[in-house]
Amino acid sequence: MAALLAPTTLWFLVMLIMPLIVILIFSFGERAAVGGYGGGFTFEQYANLPARLKAFQNTLTYAPLGTLLSLLVAYPLAYFLALKVDRRFKLVLLVLVIVPFWTSLLIRTYAWIYILGGRGIPTILEWIGIEGVRLINTPTAVLIGIVYGYLPLMVFPVYVSLEKLDKSLLEASNDLGGNSFKTFLQITLPLSMPGIATGCMLVFILLMGEFLIPAFLGGGKVFFIGNAMVDLFLQSRNWPFGSAVAATLVVIMLITVSIYMRLAMRNKTGADQSLM
Repeated sequence: MAALLAPTTLWFLVMLIMPLIVILIFSFGERAAVGGYGGGFTFEQYANLPARLKAFQNTLTYAPLGTLLSLLVAYPLAYFLALKVDRRFKLVLLVLVIVPFWTSLLIRTYAWIYILGGRGIPTILEWIGIEGVRLINTPTAVLIGIVYGYLPLMVFPVYVSLEKLDKSLLEASNDLGGNSFKTFLQITLPLSMPGIATGCMLVFILLMGEFLIPAFLGGGKVFFIGNAMVDLFLQSRNWPFGSAVAATLVVIMLITVSIYMRLAMRNKTGADQSLM
């Protein structure tokens, strides 16, 4: 058994644990005179974290908000695909959900720069009498880009949960006099919670390290932790400070995900008991 697990364990150590150890070691070092890592042992980098407080605030605000908005858009779509669409058309519609992934996120974000820019939606709004609307380089543009870019990652886990739903439970609810709203709240929503939890985790974890969408659609005004790390590692070449920011981000993610999963499991247990 140990021999079978050895390759996977080695891969896990080399590709995940070792980079984290290197980052942790760098975070206690000092910046070399020409940039990079200069050795030493100090807590100075962690003491300087308040200098990037705005990036942490933006990330911890817009990552959960973007995840929630993605869920609100994805759930009706997944519900429609799983429970309302004829099987003959499901495959086609699912492919259409995947199609955006066939193009680089960079190209798609550039497209949104035009759509949200002065020649896009604001121009259309001016035609109908609504003037002075600015979308590009705003938090709204960042959230639109987040929902568009991460929507498929939310749709498919929710779709799978709804697709596996025992349709006889819905029929039993209708036979017992339950209307559509009660059936949704008491049966469909609780049983789709595993898909919701998975989708939210996928989107939230990726958003915590996002840098491309804020950089392009936020115009430098909506600065995420990912943008801060790009600046520290590639431009100012302050690897120790960048490593301290990265290590702090990992700790925040571990705490947040642990709390979320505990709450999700508690809700799932409560839902199972209510169904029984």
